[in-house]
Amino acid sequence: MGTFITWGLVLLGIVILLSGLVTINQGTIGVITMFGKYRRVLPPGLNFKIPLIEQIYKRVSIQNRSVELEFQAVTQDQANVYFKSMLLYAVMNADEETIKKVAFKFIGERDLMQALIRTIEGNIRSFVATKRQAEILMLRKEIVDSVKNEVDHVLEEWGYHLLDLQINDITFDQAIMESMSKVVASSNLKAAAENEGQALLITKTKAAEAEGNAIKIAAEAEREAAKLRGQGVALFREEVARGMSQAAEQMKQANLDTNVILFSMWTEAIKNFAEAGEGNIIFLDGSPEGMDKQMRSIMGMLQKGAGTK
Repeated sequence: MGTFITWGLVLLGIVILLSGLVTINQGTIGVITMFGKYRRVLPPGLNFKIPLIEQIYKRVSIQNRSVELEFQAVTQDQANVYFKSMLLYAVMNADEETIKKVAFKFIGERDLMQALIRTIEGNIRSFVATKRQAEILMLRKEIVDSVKNEVDHVLEEWGYHLLDLQINDITFDQAIMESMSKVVASSNLKAAAENEGQALLITKTKAAEAEGNAIKIAAEAEREAAKLRGQGVALFREEVARGMSQAAEQMKQANLDTNVILFSMWTEAIKNFAEAGEGNIIFLDGSPEGMDKQMRSIMGMLQKGAGTK
């Protein structure tokens, strides 16, 4: 009987001793109290606490935590703004004093979350209340920076640190959204009209410049052509006068009548009229008086050409 009691006591002692072994998971800190009063913290791994006396009051996670927020704010011009955001926070560090704050500041996790969410919402509402509805969409970064500056020191008193605040969506009442869409649409139409007008102006300007250059080039070409035509006519007359003068000189040396040249020119002209004419009627005076008149005209032309030379 005594042996049985002895083994029973030994077994009980072993059970009590084993109950003092505590395993703390990685990323977690154990908080130990004794008779309801804080005593110490337990790091991750296998730890030992005094059986029956020391108790694990709380296991504090030092890993990052996130929570999604949805709330409403009112701008300076009384427009309702709806926010959807994501909050990322964590315990500041694994120091004993920090863990004590986290363990004993709030009764439970629910109370912490309620205080944290209300603090974030309050700061964003305070910031939005000083801005107009038209400014909000452009101030996303400023809102985040303002909340971080205001909230960080409050969270430090609780043992936490705000890692990040992301505002994922900002919306307004349906009427405001529709009016904003109309404003954007009208601005786009205005910009499109301005661009179209500028493009049309550029097109017409370029077309006018091209037309002006074409007219200028055509005028230059016509002037050059007229110049060349004039030079050609002058050279032709000069060559005709030179040839006829040489022919007349040779006929004088041969004691021939130079009027033969005029008669030849007359007959050549009649031949050209007949060959180049296209059904046109040309009246020529074939009488001696008429031929004499034509001869005098030709001689006067030759004398003028010789004088020009």
